[in-house]
Amino acid sequence: MNIGILIIGDEILSGKRKDGHFSHAVETLAGRGLELAWCRIVGDVPARIVQNLRETYASADLVFSFGGIGATPDDHTRQCAAEAAGVSMLRHPDAVGEIEAQFGPEAYPRRILMADLPDGSAIIPNPVNRVPGFSLRHHHFLPGFPQMAWPMMEWVLDTRYSDLRDLAPESEEIFTALDVSESFLLDLMNEFVVRYPDVCFSSLPHLGVDGVRRIEFGLKGRHAQVAEALAFLQSGVGQQGYKIQAGRVTE
Repeated sequence: MNIGILIIGDEILSGKRKDGHFSHAVETLAGRGLELAWCRIVGDVPARIVQNLRETYASADLVFSFGGIGATPDDHTRQCAAEAAGVSMLRHPDAVGEIEAQFGPEAYPRRILMADLPDGSAIIPNPVNRVPGFSLRHHHFLPGFPQMAWPMMEWVLDTRYSDLRDLAPESEEIFTALDVSESFLLDLMNEFVVRYPDVCFSSLPHLGVDGVRRIEFGLKGRHAQVAEALAFLQSGVGQQGYKIQAGRVTE
């Protein structure tokens, strides 16, 4: 199961607010031996939100969506989640219970609108103000506020995906080839990906402040495969006369 996140809000795209969901999701998943497969940032445009959700609903991915589940005019996520799934909006009794328990009579007539959720949803408890998020299929819709959203994400993982662990690559190796540009090692890299299709491969070129070109190579996969692939790639770089430095690119 791939895991993705959808971050919704014009304020992120405009730069008015800095996103923290991406880095937190990466750290949270890593703590469970999982990896993030993709991230999308979408503005507060209903048609675009619906389009993205239709695409992600059609996959088997586990998706966390952050933002837009309130009741103000710029909050569209609840309605868009229903439209993309082809279901109606209904007042969810469990959400009503949570909101009423928190706000009493003041839940009406405004706050209770946040209990209107796509048909078939299950609520996600909110530890801060009890206004819940919701799950639909393998999509989990959370508030934009980190202090609410992050513990809610962990609750979903611990409660509904407790057995989803340790799917990230077992091993990661990084080394740097010195004083070389990618074009000189392209044939070697093409041979590598054919020989080791199950090893995740990356090459990041870098021009240092000293003017020296470097390439940071990254390999991820199972221990034995990564060890063999690392030896092959380092040997190939060395045979072409370039020096190797362990670890990431440094200035």
